[in-house]
Amino acid sequence: MDSFLFCLLLVAAIALGGRDQMVIAQLSDALADTSGPLIRRPVPLLALGLVCAALSAAVMTYAGFTLASLLPRRAAQMLVAFALAIAAFELGWPVRVRSAQEPTRSLGAIGLVLVWRQLGDGARFVIFAFAAGAAYPLAAFVGGALGGGAAIGLGWFMGRARLDGWPLDWIRRSLAMCLIVAALFIGLNARYAV
Repeated sequence: MDSFLFCLLLVAAIALGGRDQMVIAQLSDALADTSGPLIRRPVPLLALGLVCAALSAAVMTYAGFTLASLLPRRAAQMLVAFALAIAAFELGWPVRVRSAQEPTRSLGAIGLVLVWRQLGDGARFVIFAFAAGAAYPLAAFVGGALGGGAAIGLGWFMGRARLDGWPLDWIRRSLAMCLIVAALFIGLNARYAV
């Protein structure tokens, strides 16, 4: 249960302002129907984003659990520390998403871009770390998929114009510092230094 809740909350927080969320937000704005009094956002885009979040969470859960099961306990703890350090590095990297001049309507192309961006982002490395350190990796998968899906849903609902008003860079940098501290403590614990 702890893996589920922590993974859910951490992935949802870390995915704020991520490349995948910004792509969905940008496409949601570009493909929205604004002809009526209400803005109608493309529901297939949201469904695709949720499927991609679940798919990338499944891949990283499988990778984390499989690699950790091949290693001794202390080496698996170091693997978790390295995964968190990679996630912190990715969070500290500035997010630059170029606006598409002509947004594609191909769900296949959008899905490939989303999965590619998600497999290398910090939130998915956190799923990797939780799966590597968890006794039940299914809890990390479900929590990570729901957390990633929540971030996708927020980007789809808010759109890029409204998300740009949030201090996402500061949030991401603060979370990066927290992940660095966590990675250091886990790494030192694995080496019996703490």
